[in-house]
Formats: sequence, structure tokens, C-alpha cells
Amino acid sequence: MKKSLTSLFALAFVLMFGLVHAANAEKHMAPAAKADAAAPADAKKEAKEVKKEKKMKKKAAKKEKKEGAATPATPATPATPATPAK
Repeated sequence: MKKSLTSLFALAFVLMFGLVHAANAEKHMAPAAKADAAAPADAKKEAKEVKKEKKMKKKAAKKEKKEGAATPATPATPATPATPAK
């Protein structure tokens, strides 16, 4: 009985020692894991902003093209009549 009880306590000690070290390592790894998890979110947000920026540029170009077609660059002037021959 004494031998099994000693083995049980030794096993419990080893298990707790391992769990404490694993928890401590996990605690120190947490900031890196959070940064790794945030990286794809930041990339996604940046891609969304780039897409929005392209859309705005496209709208501005389309609007500018439309305004350019509505107003001619030079107004039409009537031709001067030729002088009659005498």
C-alpha cells in the first residue's frame, strides 16, 4: 500500500509540475499568438481600404469623363464668309 501511495504522489507531482510549466509557457506565448491572429485581420482591413480607394478613383474618373463630354473644349464659331469677287 505504501509503495502505491508513494507512486501516486510522485505521479501527481510530475503531472502538476508539467502543467504549471505548460501554463507558464502558454501565458508567455499569448501575445505572439494574438499578434499572429491580428495579422490576417489587419491585412484584410488594408485590402478592404485599397478596394474602397480604387472604387473612389474609378467613380471620380467616370464623373470627370462625363463632365468632359458634356462641355466641349472649344466653342463652335461660325465660319467667316468669303469676300465676293468683283
